[in-house]
Amino acid sequence: MSTGKGENSAGRLILAAAPIGRPQDASASLVSALREAEVIAAEDTRRLRRLAAALDVQVSGRLISYYDDVEAGRVPGLIDQLTGGRDVLLITDAGMPGISDPGYRLVNAAIAAGIDVTVLPGPSAVTAALAVSGLPADRFCFEGFPPRKAGERARRFADLATEFRTMVFFESPRRLATTLSDLADAFGPTRNAVVCRELTKTHEQIVRGTLDDLAQWAKADVLGEITLVVAGAGVRAAEASTEEILAEVTAALAAGSSRSDAISAVAAKLGLRKRDVYDVVVKQQRH
Repeated sequence: MSTGKGENSAGRLILAAAPIGRPQDASASLVSALREAEVIAAEDTRRLRRLAAALDVQVSGRLISYYDDVEAGRVPGLIDQLTGGRDVLLITDAGMPGISDPGYRLVNAAIAAGIDVTVLPGPSAVTAALAVSGLPADRFCFEGFPPRKAGERARRFADLATEFRTMVFFESPRRLATTLSDLADAFGPTRNAVVCRELTKTHEQIVRGTLDDLAQWAKADVLGEITLVVAGAGVRAAEASTEEILAEVTAALAAGSSRSDAISAVAAKLGLRKRDVYDVVVKQQRH
């Protein structure tokens, strides 16, 4: 069992949350750590220097770049620094190391080496977006960046279609419209969601609506850092019986909907995947 307390003279690995927008959101602990750190592993050393300047901090420690493409190769050298008795401050461009940013490999290696790992909490796009979304926050899950490939993304969203908890995603502005459209296909067009753009920054924008409405909105040029919050499926998703699904589809067909439209509408209404509704309908037709 690990107690989280090292038993040797090694340094500490300090995980530091960086402001997601305004430099003044930096904690006093971060300011102090930047001044005192012997080694700073930064996702972008140039941005780290700009942050330090904005905080009126003179960085005297050794700066080491630590971004996705070099992360694995940097770990052994940073572990050597730690085992040699030097504290290492790990900081990303924004938010917390390891949360869709480099950090997991180094933390894991440090723990395996018996090195103390501590954290300086601070701003988080995940919790900030969740709080401002107005969607239920008593239970939620963080899904990071959706897969870039269409097939993988569709499978991921299909798996999440009946997730009860509110979901938080990061996404590139270039892929936002496609992702929202794919979410509308998987979750139903009327599922509520919130797009948080440039949180805490000068051009912060919070846009609320259904997945379908937001997908249409996002077709215009959208720039900046994006955090997407999507409502979970309704409680009825797990309770919907075969009989209820068939009754809803039958009613939609009687109202003049095509089978495809009826399946989509019922899936959205009950919080089910379209594939599941389709399978129920096809199975019934075979009997």
